[in-house]
Amino acid sequence: MTTQTFMRQEVEAIPGVVANFLDNSGMVLDAAAAALRERDPALVVTVARGSSDHACSYLKYAIELTLGLPVASIGPSIASIYGKDLKLGSAAAIAVSQSGKSPDIVGMTQSARRSGATTIAVTNTSDSPLADASDFTIDLHAGVEKSVAATKTFVTSVVAGLALIARWSGDNALRSAIDELPNSLAKAVACDWSELASALDGHDALYVLGRGPGFAIANEAALKFKETCNIQAESYSAAEVMHGPVAIVTRGYPVLGLAARDAAEASVADMAHKLAGQGALAFLTSSRPGAAKALPFATTGHPLTDPLALIVSFYGFVEALSRRRGLNPDVPPALKKVTETV
Repeated sequence: MTTQTFMRQEVEAIPGVVANFLDNSGMVLDAAAAALRERDPALVVTVARGSSDHACSYLKYAIELTLGLPVASIGPSIASIYGKDLKLGSAAAIAVSQSGKSPDIVGMTQSARRSGATTIAVTNTSDSPLADASDFTIDLHAGVEKSVAATKTFVTSVVAGLALIARWSGDNALRSAIDELPNSLAKAVACDWSELASALDGHDALYVLGRGPGFAIANEAALKFKETCNIQAESYSAAEVMHGPVAIVTRGYPVLGLAARDAAEASVADMAHKLAGQGALAFLTSSRPGAAKALPFATTGHPLTDPLALIVSFYGFVEALSRRRGLNPDVPPALKKVTETV
């Protein structure tokens, strides 16, 4: 009997972890949302690195689409290396870190707070330095994540941000979709992408396409290809890939189009089909007809949560791909679970 990797166990745990977060986080989400409504910030800034920064990119689209507020990602080195405080008195600052320990993330959050921003930490470590640096701490309640490759903490970080946005904006449709996510994500875990795994045999590079919140998911997928499978994956917006990168898409070059059920689905699907028509080995999470091969996908009933289901299906696939290649996704070479940068 084959022992499951920690990564596989944690992917399969995602629906339950999300349910646990939703059951235990209502009070802090309500309090933070009330403070944001009262403060009425003119902009939102995010502070994060790695997978957490991809979660922030997802939330950038969600905030801009729901609240109409511009969102900017701040390089943590502005505070930690260059010692500069930004003028953030009219801003809300959202910092995302699983460990809450990275000195540059903590330092930038402290700087934002000194400058007058309302600071919100999203972390899996509620007693961390990041929590101490913030006005509000949203605990992921995800339990220990043993695999180096973040999965359940990434998904729950996005859910935390979306739940905050739904309360802040009063978007009841989004809130209902979030409440149903444990069921939706269970269906996503069950999606079988094994056809893509076998198609990638012999390939060590590919493109991952997305757009809108789906572009944030494409960034996360490309990172996981690198971390767990030693594949040089690059993520692009479906609107940008024709501006140069398409030049290396020769016959048989793999392309994964992560299309969600939102206004950008047609754009991503059309590009995947176009590249497949030019000879690329293209796969697509959409039922829109064309030359790319369709992958199964789960729906969530809302355009701002549908992209999240795609990464859950992807995580199960990439864990299996890593093992197929004789690798251990739990312990990628030269990486460790907690990365502390200055």
